[in-house]
Amino acid sequence: MDPVVALRRIAYLLERDGAETYKVRAFRNAAAAIADRPVDELATMASARLQEIPQVGKTSAQVITQSLRGATPEYLEKLEAEQPPAMSDGAARLFNQLQGDCHSHSDWSDGGSPIREMAEAAAELGHRYWALTDHSPRLTIAHGLDPERLRQQLEVVAELNAELSPFRILKGIEVDILEDGSLDQEDELLSQLDVVVASVHSKLRMDAQAMTERMLRAVHSPHTDILGHCTGRLLVGRGRPQSTFDAEAVFEACAETGTAVEINSRPERLDPPEDLLSLALSLDCVVVVDTDAHAPGQLEWQRHGCEHAALVGVPVDRVMNALPLDAFLAWTASHAA
Repeated sequence: MDPVVALRRIAYLLERDGAETYKVRAFRNAAAAIADRPVDELATMASARLQEIPQVGKTSAQVITQSLRGATPEYLEKLEAEQPPAMSDGAARLFNQLQGDCHSHSDWSDGGSPIREMAEAAAELGHRYWALTDHSPRLTIAHGLDPERLRQQLEVVAELNAELSPFRILKGIEVDILEDGSLDQEDELLSQLDVVVASVHSKLRMDAQAMTERMLRAVHSPHTDILGHCTGRLLVGRGRPQSTFDAEAVFEACAETGTAVEINSRPERLDPPEDLLSLALSLDCVVVVDTDAHAPGQLEWQRHGCEHAALVGVPVDRVMNALPLDAFLAWTASHAA
């Protein structure tokens, strides 16, 4: 077995299973460290010598050695045996009809992997399309893209699409909803994108009326296709409570404008909560089931969002990323000014 493939597969499975970032990074760094070294050279190196290579630790060296012997590394074998729990019937039916993922990140902002690697992982999962939605400039902690960097990224995406066709990387952004409800990117650039996810990332505890007005302005923007993780809640660690806003007013605006309410599949989010998701459905909103993935293995997290959707009986005809590519793009284009 190719040791680079083994190390990357281990990292992928750790990402899928929600392992700590440092563990994932250790295997991805080790894979990068040996990627350009001849296999014959690696085969002559004992474990101690392998560990002299920067970024190769004891466990990574063991994986390399076992791979070069033609065996499946024990560490990889163990991870492969730990399959995620089976989905419920309703979740599985929805999952099997999804065509793409509309919200994820690369190492251009706060993701951990290059665009190509994320796109190839999405294609291997059977997606027909995958939206690259790195952060906008105001989110400096996530290395958000200013207009110049976003333009550069669009050129990279165009080149990759020429190579990866018929799979399609959608040009996108997760744009911050600023305190006054405006979107954190130039209108001219937003108009060039295939999909825009608008999300609140700051001042999550602001007054309910002000938050409502903030979200309504963003939803009514002709550029907004998806309202991302609408309550901002976090379910793990110390957690974070939901933002307070007039959900009925916001979801009525989403239904009026055709803006999708995101079902964010990250296990620590599962946003919106079941009661708000039911309310959105009752008001005739459409939805998308997104991973908000920051690493290739996290692209499998749509199963969590599908379980969340199944709990409240989300019908597949309300799920926009169950549409084929052309129909999905026609839907997002319908929001343009």
